[in-house]
Formats: sequence, structure tokens, C-alpha cells
Amino acid sequence: MTLAPLLYSLVYIWRRFLLNFIFFGLPPLISFMFSDNEKVVGGYECPRHSVPYQVSLNAGYHFCGGSLISSQWVVSAAHCWKSRIQVRLGEHNIAVNEGTEQWIDGAKMIRHPGYNSYNLDNDIMLIKLSRPAALNSYVQTVALPSRCPLPDENCTVSGWGNTSANGSKWILNVQRRQKWWKKRPNLVTSLLFFLRLQGDSGGPLVCSGQLQGVVSWGYDCAMQGHPSVYARVCRFTSWISSTMRSN
Repeated sequence: MTLAPLLYSLVYIWRRFLLNFIFFGLPPLISFMFSDNEKVVGGYECPRHSVPYQVSLNAGYHFCGGSLISSQWVVSAAHCWKSRIQVRLGEHNIAVNEGTEQWIDGAKMIRHPGYNSYNLDNDIMLIKLSRPAALNSYVQTVALPSRCPLPDENCTVSGWGNTSANGSKWILNVQRRQKWWKKRPNLVTSLLFFLRLQGDSGGPLVCSGQLQGVVSWGYDCAMQGHPSVYARVCRFTSWISSTMRSN
């Protein structure tokens, strides 16, 4: 499969379950994806510019997604760090110039100080743009969370990833997820667990208009039995605010 040039979206409801074990004194959030057709990897092309906070990170090619949270700041994943990044805003089809784009170099790429490249804990990064973006109908910001996501809340993930796998249909269950967790006792809980579109590291998970997740990692095409992982943005709002103020 190849990277899709058009912006795609997947809408689903997440449900929270507390397991019978706790890591570092905090309950992990376990999430299940339910779409209309229950496909593991799936989505639809977004109406043009209906996700105006979505950005593409470019280094001569699209390599990660991100979210515009102010006219001069973008949130992405720390593992997307490069010494030079061009942020592309107002994009829909990244393969063509549509006249709505703003291409702005990143002036500062600031990874969370607790980022761990081994287990990808605290996998979140701020990018300060070299100049403010011009906000318009094609380029808008997304709100930071005022709370953590609620059970049964509608969430949307978007990006330029693949939108189909082998077409198999299945639903995760609690027992399967417990087994997955027990094999990975060193994971920490600044994370959310979902299934996702492939190929959109750093991209947004938005619930009720608030940025609740940043795509961190997952197995190819959200393989059966393997969730994809998002940095839980509600745990990082203080760091985000203080970093923006001091830079």
C-alpha cells in the first residue's frame, strides 16, 4: 500500500476500562474502536479543508502529521523530530498545489524533556514556526484539552495514511487487551490506546473539538491484537503552556 495524498478521517467512539492491575499508580486507559463497518483500518476522504488544524511535516517528503494549536505553534510526536522541518498548513491533497497552502519552516523543535526513545513515553513535541500562520478558512487552530476524554465520547483521527488493509472485521475484547498489556509491563500511562490509520505519526486525535491524542506508535496497519498508541495530551497541557510562554 502507498501513502494516500488526500486527507482522510476516521470517526469512532472510545470506551474506557480499568484493568485489574495498575502501572505507576495510575490506571491505564484501554480504548476500543467502533466504526460503522467495524474495520480495523478504515476512513473516508475529508471534505476539503474540514480539518483546518491538521498539518503535514515535510523534509522533502511528508513524514509526519501535526496539529496547529496557535498561530505559531504545532504539536506533534517527539519521535518525528528532525533538525529541519517545514510545516505545511492548509493542505488537502499533498501531491498538488491547491493555492490554499502555507509552507512555514520550523524555528524550534522542542521535545518533551521526559521523552524516552526506547519505549516512546512522553512522545510529544512542540514546533515553533518561524513566523505566525495566517489564520483563515483553510488554516485554523484546535483547542487544547480542558479535561481528559470521557467514556463514549466521539473522537476523530485524521491524516494522510492508508485507509484499507485486508478488509477483515473484528472487535477487540477486554481479555485480549489484558493479554497484550501483561506482555508489556514496562509501559507507562501517559498514553491512550486506539486503533488508527497507518502512516500518521504525530497526527491529531480530536474529541469534542479538543486535541486529546497525538499519534505515537503502532503496528503496521493496526494489526489484530495490537493497539496503536497516542500521547495523552491532557497530561501535557502544563508543559505545553509553559514551553510556549518561555520560547
